[in-house]
Amino acid sequence: MARRVYTVAALVAVAALTAGCAQTVNGLPRAEKPDVSKVAGLDITTGESGPKPGVPDADLSVENGDGGEMDRLAINALADVEEYWAEQLPKNFGGRGFEPVKRLVSYDSTGDGVEICRTNTKGVANAFYCSLDDSIAWDRGDLLPMLDDAFGPMAVVTVLAHEMGHAVQYKLGADGGVNQATPSIIKEQQADCYAGNFFRWMAEGKSKHFRISTGPGLNQVLATMFFIRDAAGTSAEKQGAHGSAFDRVAAFQFGFGGDPKRCAEIDDQEIKTRITQQKFDVKDVDTGQGKGNPKVDDQRYLDLLEESLRNAYKQSGATPPTFTSGDNNCPDAKETTPAAYCPATNTISIDLPELVRIGTPPKRGQKGGIGDFAAFAEIASRFALSIQKATGYPLEGPAAGLRTACLTGAWAGTTTERAAKLRLSSGDLDEAVAELLADRSLIAADVNGTVVPSGFARVEAFRDGFFNGFGLCTRKYSG
Repeated sequence: MARRVYTVAALVAVAALTAGCAQTVNGLPRAEKPDVSKVAGLDITTGESGPKPGVPDADLSVENGDGGEMDRLAINALADVEEYWAEQLPKNFGGRGFEPVKRLVSYDSTGDGVEICRTNTKGVANAFYCSLDDSIAWDRGDLLPMLDDAFGPMAVVTVLAHEMGHAVQYKLGADGGVNQATPSIIKEQQADCYAGNFFRWMAEGKSKHFRISTGPGLNQVLATMFFIRDAAGTSAEKQGAHGSAFDRVAAFQFGFGGDPKRCAEIDDQEIKTRITQQKFDVKDVDTGQGKGNPKVDDQRYLDLLEESLRNAYKQSGATPPTFTSGDNNCPDAKETTPAAYCPATNTISIDLPELVRIGTPPKRGQKGGIGDFAAFAEIASRFALSIQKATGYPLEGPAAGLRTACLTGAWAGTTTERAAKLRLSSGDLDEAVAELLADRSLIAADVNGTVVPSGFARVEAFRDGFFNGFGLCTRKYSG
């Protein structure tokens, strides 16, 4: 976040590995009450995710393959994605049949390059669809092993489902709402949405080779979307832009909760209304923490945070909580960190060293926290609990956790206003996504720190508040 005037909404972070991909907001949350035990209508499950054991490998023709684990994983993923589209394309687009892509090409970016799509693949750690010869290619030497090691096999499936989304765009043409002149961000958002369609089908048990839980399994998929986001400060208008983590996850969730027609509706009008990604403002300075990341123990920013929270929730009429440091010795709630809310005393206690750890962004090749917005949002979540107590809402249980995430998102939305002194900076909303996908996300926790097991539901609730404000939070997540 930054102390400055900033004219637009919100923004992005870290380099996309798949940056070489080919080339009224429908789907924003409705106000009906969700079932907190479900994800987009499906039960929250915690079982195994990944390849199904004992299922024979798919028999697809692949050029330049080595028959190894990464190629088998890619082939099985693409076989299932093609089966999905063979079923869904005619169902959703006027009986149009689905023709499988003509070429599947495996390569090793660490070895000798091969020519694909007028490009030599040596050193190109990527996966991509090429419309010139209707092909999908992937790097079995670097990219796929790295994704598998970092996030598990479903990360590989995520990337390839996205690339098949581009193939679907090419095959649909104007019927899918895109053409050669369509901006990259629209194509990429559609492809993320189409990947969400496929994962919904998988979560329903229809995939031959893969299974996924809607709790930890989907959390890993969304973490993959976070990892392959555009770098903070990248303009959504840039050729090749894929979107921030906040935007990419949103598109995936639209697909998971909707059908392919919903994805094809993503157009320029929606992008202008919903996309939060933009370049750094010229007033963003590097404080040593990275652009837009001041030190969270700087009292100036803590004071501005408290002021922004008081202003955001003032219409509730609630007495604002008092801020303290150290243990709160609360008689009616458990201690949480880096901030804890005590209902009995209407007090928020802050663990400043832990706040600094979370608020310090990681440096390249090193472990670290997340960033200033993640730290400030955890404090905001405890402030939101004080508002819920004052207005008669229960503070324990899954509904309280999601309502807290939504109200925190609503506060984040107020930091985009022109008059705000503490304002959202490029990368801040991606920091929120990272925190919301953490196992102990305080943003989406009740007063005792109990978190809803679905990262999908947490991010969705935060996004509800950000785009729709406080009223939706109390209606939709009333418990």
